[in-house]
Order: sequence, then structure tokens, then C-alpha cells
Amino acid sequence: MKSFKYIAFSSMALVMGLTSCSDFLDKLPDERTEIDSPKKIIDLLKTSYPSSSFQWISEISSDNLIDNNCPHLPYDGDAAQKLTHYNLSTYSGNRMDEELFKFEPAVSATYNTQDSPGDVWNSYYGSVASVNHALEAIDRLGGTDNAALSNELKAAKGEALLIRAYDHFILVNVFSQAYKDEQASKNDVGVPYVTEVENVVNKHYERGNVADTYAKIKKDLEEGLSLISDVNYQMPKWHFNVNAAHAFAARVYLYTHDWDKVIEHADSVLGKDIENVGRMLMDYSGFGDCSTGEDFANVWQDPDANNNLMLISTYSLLSRRACGYRFSTNSNALRDIYYHSGPTWSGWKANPTGIVGGFSFYRGDSEYGFFPSKIIEQFQYTNKVSGIGYVHGIMRAFTGSMLILERAEAKIMKADYDGAMEDIIAYDKSRQTFSPADKQQFRMTEPTKDILLRWYGRSTNPNCFADWNFTQQISGSYVVPAEAVPYMNAINDMRRFETWLEGLRFFDLKRWGFEYTHEVGLQSAKYVIRPNDTRFAIELPWEALSAGIESSRPQSTDENDIKDGTDLEKFRVK
Repeated sequence: MKSFKYIAFSSMALVMGLTSCSDFLDKLPDERTEIDSPKKIIDLLKTSYPSSSFQWISEISSDNLIDNNCPHLPYDGDAAQKLTHYNLSTYSGNRMDEELFKFEPAVSATYNTQDSPGDVWNSYYGSVASVNHALEAIDRLGGTDNAALSNELKAAKGEALLIRAYDHFILVNVFSQAYKDEQASKNDVGVPYVTEVENVVNKHYERGNVADTYAKIKKDLEEGLSLISDVNYQMPKWHFNVNAAHAFAARVYLYTHDWDKVIEHADSVLGKDIENVGRMLMDYSGFGDCSTGEDFANVWQDPDANNNLMLISTYSLLSRRACGYRFSTNSNALRDIYYHSGPTWSGWKANPTGIVGGFSFYRGDSEYGFFPSKIIEQFQYTNKVSGIGYVHGIMRAFTGSMLILERAEAKIMKADYDGAMEDIIAYDKSRQTFSPADKQQFRMTEPTKDILLRWYGRSTNPNCFADWNFTQQISGSYVVPAEAVPYMNAINDMRRFETWLEGLRFFDLKRWGFEYTHEVGLQSAKYVIRPNDTRFAIELPWEALSAGIESSRPQSTDENDIKDGTDLEKFRVK
């Protein structure tokens, strides 16, 4: 299973009922005639979503995690502020986590290593292969004229195109550089965009470039949007639905700097009336009756909540990896995400919404890290007596709270600062939807423009900068003027909190051009990553490289780009 082609086919074979790798390699039976009705196409699409999660490899590559074995200060300001370190192992003792934290290729992982680059590559291209079979079946049953399709097939085709676009969107953001602009992105390697059913063994795929990959994503996205409806499912939140499709479009256009289209698609979900937008945002009042971690997780992941626009069930060990082991959200990373005073709360050391249903791992005075209950696993027992089954991680792919911050960012870049502030205030108000007693206990104050601008205008506050000139290193046309700086600081702070442990922070760091450092081990070896750094593109799994697919990174690295501690020989792609 070392060729890209077979990765994609392996998922299809599973769906189509083939029994083993050897069966597939021995023959290529034409079983497409089995998908001979709209119901079978819809059933195929139900199983066509990616089953793996990109969240762990993104989080460990971001600034949200630290190495607990490196000397660090405790996150609790009341604790003695002295350096401490541990001797913790990674989850299951796999070296992959250390490799990724050092921005190195995950050479110790395989396709079968859960939450690994290979797991993501395999799963997302397996999803692509599955939807391509669905699309072929739709063309065979209903023809290629979209207008002539039944409502069922029209919605199914829209869903399939949106899944394919989403799969490639995640792949290009994990394994390639961020989109810069139409010209500059032609110089960055993209990902293979697969649009046809594979019917030959060892087919070669070109990765193309990032600009070309995004052009194909937009093509599928726009056609899918024109077709999608919610007619095929009683519980549309577990599938691409109309609101999720618009939220996806807003995110794609945000990443490609099409600010007007971000606002257009966000308005389709949130509406233009700022007074009523709160109905589509996170409501924290539901936590009042929670007592267990599962209770809290059910509120975060509730498919009936207006805020949750689309959920994807994955097989992921994210919640197990994220705390109590070597790499976790701890120390200064934890303080910067939420364990600090803020513009609209005081008297507490933490943003109160961050501690809702969260879990901190410690023993005595030793703090091993923290994670919120929104990533708590849902365990599916296959044998309760034996206590065995599957670990599911529910991924909130799109939410209203993410979307309003994306709209606010687009308004900032259009110099609509009043409109952006309305969205920022609405978001901050949604974080205060506690009971009156809790609001008083948390000492919350009503957010206003003056309060927020004062707070986010100080570069000494967490996630704030004196200027945003680094974006121009991504693209000369990506300019954040001085008057926009406090607004972008607010977006940075709020998005970091909102997307914590959901994988999007790494994408933000990449597309904005941040510089940050990972410190590793007792000697605090420093691994620095800078704008346009080749290491922002996660290296492909070694199986894909062995099959002849182009590397995500150049064959050599400029040693001037990396500070002390980096083992260059390990970093270089052989």
C-alpha cells in the first residue's frame, strides 16, 4: 500500500465490499453497477466523509502546545513561579509526536499510525475516491445536465462535490504552503486533485501548485453550492448542508483573500442583522446542568445547537494525546490561550468560558496540561464486557462562532472597522451567556468598542502585536495598516481561543506568517519557524514519497533559517 493510487482505492474497495488488499491487486472487478439507485448513492455518501482527524498534527505543529519535559513556568499564577520539567513519554511512546514538534518529517509513523500525516493522507484521499464513485454513478443515472437531475440526485451531487473540495482543502493546508496570491502560489507545490475514478494500477499523480489546487477547490465548491439542499437527511448537521456549505465557502475565500465573498457567504448563515446574530453563536447557558465530562462534551458537540453547522465523526485519539503526556497545552501556551485576564472579565485568572467542562492533569504541584471538554471522545463499544471498541472524536468542522470571526477579519481587511467591531462584540457577548449569578462571579463587563480597542491596542497583552507587517512576507498585497492592528489582535486572540485543539490555529499561523519557537528537552533546544518556512508544509508520509510523489519540502534547507537545536541531517528529506 505504498502508492498514492492504492491509498485512494483502498477506501473505495472497503465501500464496495472487496475483502482484502490481495483481492484488489489480483483483479479489478467492475462493481459500479451495484450503485444503481439514488438511495445507494446517498448511502455511499454517508460513509464517504474522512474518518481520520488532522487536528493533532496541526496542533502539535502550532504554538498551542509545549514540551512538558522542557524547563517551563507553571500556568497558575498563584503557584511558585519557578522553572520545572518532567520526564514524560509521548502517547503510546511513539516518536512521531517529537518529530512533528521539531517540525521534522514523521518518519517513525506509518499509514496505520492514528492521527499521523499518513493517516490523514490515506483517509482524505480515500474519501475523495469514494465521492468520485458517487459522482460517476450520479452521471450514469441522471446524466451530466444538473438541471435535469431529480432533487435527490441534485443534493447528492452537491454534497459529493463539497466533500471533494473540503478533502483537498484540508490536504493542501496540511501538506502545502499557505495561499499567498495568484502568482506567488504558482511557485508552491500543491496536492494532487483527483476528480476521476481510478481504474488503473500505479497511476502517477502530479501535485501541481497551490494556486491550481485552490482553483479546483473553488470550482467544486461553487458547483456544489449551486446544488446542495437538505432534502436527503433528517439530521443534516452530520453532512454538508446549506449552512455548512456557505461556511466552507467563507473559509476558502478568507484564505484566498476574497473579502467580499467571505462576507457574502457568512451573511447567508448569520444574517446581516447584528442584533439577531447571537442565535447562531455558542450558547454557554447549556452547561448549567452538566456534571460529567460527557455532559459537557454533549453541549459542545450538540447537533441541534444553531452554532454547530457541521460535525464529522472521526477515529481519533486526540483527547488522549492532548493531556497528561509529554506534549500538551501548558505553561505560557495555556496562559496565552485563556488563562489570563481579559478585556471584559477580571478577578479571575482565566477566561471563564475556557474552564467550562475543562480538565487539568496534575499530581501534587506538578501541572501536566489542560484541555477543554469539547474534544472529549465518544467511545463506541463493540464488546462492553471486554471493554473494547472504537474511539470517536467529534470534529466541529464549521460553527457560527468561527464564522463570525472570519467575517470580522474580512471586514477589517476591507477597512470596515465599525462592521468588524460589531462582529467582535457579538462574539464576545456570546461568551457571556452564563446565568446572571455566574456572570457576577466571573466579574464580566459588557464589551464596548473603547474597552476592546484599549485592550487589544497594547502589544504587551497575550496574542497582541505592535504591528502586523509580517503578513507582507506572505504576500506583498496582504497589508494590515496601523489602524487595523488592534482589530487583528482581537481576531488573533479570539480565534486562538475559539479553535483551540480543533486544528485551525496552525493554518492561521501559516497564512498570517507568524514566527514562533518550539523548545525541546531539558536543554531547551530551540526550533524556530518563520514566514514562508518550508516546514510549514507537513511532509508527506514516507509511503507516499516512496511511491514517487513529490516532497512537500525542498531537498535542502537554508541553515540560516533555523536556530540552535535543529538536527539538519534529520530534517533534510532524503
